[in-house]
Amino acid sequence: MSIKLGDTAPNFQAESSVGDINFYHYLGDSWGILFSHPADYTPVCTTELGYTAKLQSEFDDRNTKVIALSVDGVEDHQNWVKDINETQNTEVRFPIIADKDRTVSELYDFIHPNASATATVRSLLIIDPSKKVRLIITYPASTGRNFDEILRVLDSLQLVDNYRVATPVNWVNGEDVIVPPTISTEEARKIFPKGVTEIKPYLRYTPQPNT
Repeated sequence: MSIKLGDTAPNFQAESSVGDINFYHYLGDSWGILFSHPADYTPVCTTELGYTAKLQSEFDDRNTKVIALSVDGVEDHQNWVKDINETQNTEVRFPIIADKDRTVSELYDFIHPNASATATVRSLLIIDPSKKVRLIITYPASTGRNFDEILRVLDSLQLVDNYRVATPVNWVNGEDVIVPPTISTEEARKIFPKGVTEIKPYLRYTPQPNT
């Protein structure tokens, strides 16, 4: 199955490091991040999961639940978490799905045969509260992900869902945003009381509405 932006993220039932999980029940009304790992006890994954654990309060602030996946079993996951906590000086609290039969990996297209016939690629999805897929990023197994970028995209997605704006290149929370072309400058000046700066008729900025 190939999942694309805007698709409904499929539900699944699976074992995890913290017990059996129904994906939809786990997410509830929250945003979600599902990210896959090639295997347990791998160095790049260890650093990723450790850093993600350190960002727990950031995800909590954004009403976002994190869940990881690896094709190894529950016991391996639980022992690996101990290593992660020790080596990364943190505490992993989010679940790691045990996907030994690769059911979830196949469901979410995490195995790319031309990269590896058995190991999952380093994919990450952001899923909104209505269970729609809003971001898909896939890295090679050798390259660790940038979770500061994941937070940045999450901020952008949550902002544009609440306000009629877009975010420019390298935007971070608190900076000016872009007025979409679908809004006239006249209308924009009414919608955005903080002001509108017109660089070109199609390129207009306004201060971030919720700051």
